[in-house]
Amino acid sequence: MLQQRQKLILQLLQALGGDVANTDFQKLLFLFTREFQDTPVYDFVPYKYGGFSFTSYADKRRLSERGLLEDDDCNWRITASGQHQARPDRPMAVALHRFCRMYGALRGNALLASVYRRYPYYATRSEIVHKVLPDADSRRRITQATPVGRAAGLLTIGYEGKTLESFLNQLLLEGVTVLCDVRRNAISRKYGFSKSTLANACQNVGIRNEHLPELGIPSRERQELRTQADYDALFAAYERKHLPTQTAALEKLGEWIRDDQRLALACFELRAQQCHRHCIAKVVTERLGEKFPLLHLETRTG
Repeated sequence: MLQQRQKLILQLLQALGGDVANTDFQKLLFLFTREFQDTPVYDFVPYKYGGFSFTSYADKRRLSERGLLEDDDCNWRITASGQHQARPDRPMAVALHRFCRMYGALRGNALLASVYRRYPYYATRSEIVHKVLPDADSRRRITQATPVGRAAGLLTIGYEGKTLESFLNQLLLEGVTVLCDVRRNAISRKYGFSKSTLANACQNVGIRNEHLPELGIPSRERQELRTQADYDALFAAYERKHLPTQTAALEKLGEWIRDDQRLALACFELRAQQCHRHCIAKVVTERLGEKFPLLHLETRTG
């Protein structure tokens, strides 16, 4: 069964004529989800040609494997089977019709310029701003939307309840330069958060990714956690028995911060007090002293 967001790809592509170039489709998908959905089914990050969704490309691969899209590196092209699956209900059909009347004819630089002017944050990492926007005022708004550099320091973040893109946006907006995964096993059934996929996504938005599995807690020790008291007991034992044996890893974290990096420790749980990352952060800040502040990011979206 197709997920809602995968159905949207087919429906939007069909409404746009069934064959759209990669960059154009990304921008049109961005506009539809931003302006025609109360709760967007895709999130985007600022990328080299503007807003980009890693998740949409993962869905493109899945739809291609099912024969609903052509396997094409340059275009999004629907198949006959995909057309059959693309039939929208009446509210979606109305929304798609309105969308195509507004944006369906836009392509290329005209489309990019429209998106860049109205959503400048998503153009902040674009490599073609000067080509697309000749006017200085539009380029100035993009500069103003660019996240400012932050002082070296330590943050913690969990990906629970987040898409890969909303997770990355939180990091970008907080000026994070290094993300350190502190899971014992950097695997996840949720798209984007297994080791290689996360590392690739971080690299593509200018964040260095590291993994220190020796700081993780074995999954067998987390099986019976029911209350905060259970968590507290686990973390007390972790601080008492395990962290003192991890001098090299803790020193590495401190070195990155002393090297003027803004470091985020990452794991799954949304709340820091239900994740061992808060124990690591406490020890690191104690070793560094008060010079470097600590911030726990606990909102669900970026």
